Amino acid sequence: MSRSNEPIEASTRISVVVGNPRPDSRTLRSAVHLAHALTGRDPGLVVDLARIGAGLLDPDDVEVTGIVAEVAASDLVVVASPTYKATYTGLLKLFLDRFAPTYGTGLTGIAVPLMLGAGSEHALAAEYTLRPVLTEIGGLVVTRSLFVLDSRHDDPESYGAWLAESRPVVRALLGATPASRPATPTGAVA
Repeated sequence: MSRSNEPIEASTRISVVVGNPRPDSRTLRSAVHLAHALTGRDPGLVVDLARIGAGLLDPDDVEVTGIVAEVAASDLVVVASPTYKATYTGLLKLFLDRFAPTYGTGLTGIAVPLMLGAGSEHALAAEYTLRPVLTEIGGLVVTRSLFVLDSRHDDPESYGAWLAESRPVVRALLGATPASRPATPTGAVA
């Protein structure tokens, strides 16, 4: 098991998926920051859904199908969205609808829900909307969801308390073999 200040093993597959309709968004920067802060490494796969375009609407799109397979095989995936109408974006929903554990395309690793929003009145959006769907599609959600104010997305203090609580749990599970990780039944919230 790695210590909190050491990078995790190079073989660990780390991904970030961002459902902000604006490319290169604050949400993207926050998600990449969070993945690095949790693991000590940059993510190997960063999916900025705003850059994929119409392929998300085509169930036979080869590029999107490949991205889904890569994300599904990740040991850790940070899934991030801005808060739109008190939930995650439709763009992210289009992508997450591609995951179906009963058809072999569910998430297989740890999933971390992250949402950004303009005001603290949306602070529970990630916990009540994004966390359940990540669990439903097979993700092992072992931490509270993280909500960050848009205006503080680049402030390390916005992540500090959450990281102090969550990083040891995530790193301990990433150090475990996949077979020894606790299973989360479909539909259950870990």
